[in-house]
Amino acid sequence: MATFELDPLDPPRPSAEASRRLAGLTEEAIDALQASDTDAAPPSDAMLERAVVARRLKRLRERLNFNQVEFATRYRIPVATLRDWEQARRSPDAPALAYLAVIEAEPEAVDRALGGA
Repeated sequence: MATFELDPLDPPRPSAEASRRLAGLTEEAIDALQASDTDAAPPSDAMLERAVVARRLKRLRERLNFNQVEFATRYRIPVATLRDWEQARRSPDAPALAYLAVIEAEPEAVDRALGGA
């Protein structure tokens, strides 16, 4: 299969026909097309929440200078679960969010409570 790379500084231009079709679309038609295309649809509130949690968790882990395996081991979280959370594939449940908030606020206290992990 032949492949090629697009130059981000010189993107392909739409054809004259495509340009005319696009210019003739109303806002309502654009909204309808976007809503029908799951790849172009805006993210849901749940997706946005997962992304916020993922970013916050990754920043916490990096602030504590741990890689994923070290963080997961230290705080007794399955590595696969941590990866799912950080990659926004899954959201932590309420108890896990509370646990992460305690780790964020008092990591040394969590270490002591876990026996020095």
